[in-house]
Amino acid sequence: ECFQTAKQECGLDDYQVRRYPGWHRHMTLAMAAHACLTVLRARELDTEKAETDPPSSSTSASPRSDA
Repeated sequence: ECFQTAKQECGLDDYQVRRYPGWHRHMTLAMAAHACLTVLRARELDTEKAETDPPSSSTSASPRSDA
């Protein structure tokens, strides 16, 4: 599943292999781009989740004075 996503988003299937060094550089760059996109997406999902979740209330009781 991860490889299919990388193929579609990062162009893993766009390179026609002529020599191994060129293919290796292309694959390395495409996989690095995919990793970067994955991290950015995860951060964005965390941010969206934080915005939609209600704030957690504090369970500690406030000190009271019995004067």
